[in-house]
Amino acid sequence: MNFPEELKYTKDHEWVSIEGDVATIGITDFAQGELGDIVYVEIETEGEELQTEEVFGTVEAVKTVSDLFMPVSGEVIAVNEGLEDAPETVNSDAYGEGWMIKVKMSDPSQADGLMSVAAYQELVNA
Repeated sequence: MNFPEELKYTKDHEWVSIEGDVATIGITDFAQGELGDIVYVEIETEGEELQTEEVFGTVEAVKTVSDLFMPVSGEVIAVNEGLEDAPETVNSDAYGEGWMIKVKMSDPSQADGLMSVAAYQELVNA
């Protein structure tokens, strides 16, 4: 399992990369592994202002559909269009080309409440 140190994590298995007041969000290597082969990613929230824990989209795998939850509040300013044609990128490059959305955070201090890599490893190894 790959868990980059520089990222923050959520109990819902999203990862968050923060640059200034913009958060890039995707699902973790653990999550994509549990889901299996991802066949469809649906995100129709671009331009919307969403609160923490609200659903920003769904990811569909061969055996299940899972909601994607906002780890921080803010406006969805970009959606990874590449996932429309190649949703399997989430399986092959969860932390790179498999990113899902970029959010302009309304309260950057919310990022302080996200999990560290150590806390997330404890969660998935429990």
